[in-house]
Amino acid sequence: MEPDSLEQLSTRQLRKRRQEQLLRSYHKQRQRNLLARPGIHRFALVLDHLKASFNVPKIFRSAEAFGAREIHLVNIGPFDPSPAKGSFRKVPARFHDRFEAAHHQLVEQGYTLFALTPARDSEPLTRVRFPERSAFILGHEENGFSFELEAWPQIRPLHIPQFGEVESLNVSVAASIVMYEYVRQLHS
Repeated sequence: MEPDSLEQLSTRQLRKRRQEQLLRSYHKQRQRNLLARPGIHRFALVLDHLKASFNVPKIFRSAEAFGAREIHLVNIGPFDPSPAKGSFRKVPARFHDRFEAAHHQLVEQGYTLFALTPARDSEPLTRVRFPERSAFILGHEENGFSFELEAWPQIRPLHIPQFGEVESLNVSVAASIVMYEYVRQLHS
């Protein structure tokens, strides 16, 4: 074999080995998550079709810090839980293939649903009084929600006021801001 071929083969093998390790870690942490207890606050997050590897663990870490009741993951595949610094096993995770299932479960539990969107025609986060049972839906940074928001009139669209020129915030940053605002309003 040529040296370049050996190098490519070993790079492929390393990548495959790393993916296998990540899957084992993910499944192990997912089993531990079954023992997670709801946080002290009565808000939930719905992560709708997010990029699993980058933002989901960071959101778990912030959710644990803010005492989230639970996180619903809609159509999100395996991810490396290590950036969550142990929070993935502390915040209950509910897995759904479709948004409708998460929506149904939260409505049955009496939650009011809010969707974070960069659309300026939505309500500013700072002007909304959150009920104790609030669920915040966060969509994919590039593709938005997996559902048409207009088809769900009972979901209230919100935006985080911004003053710079960027179109939107990173979804893990937006999640932290909405959790902080919820806790500030109801528990300060």
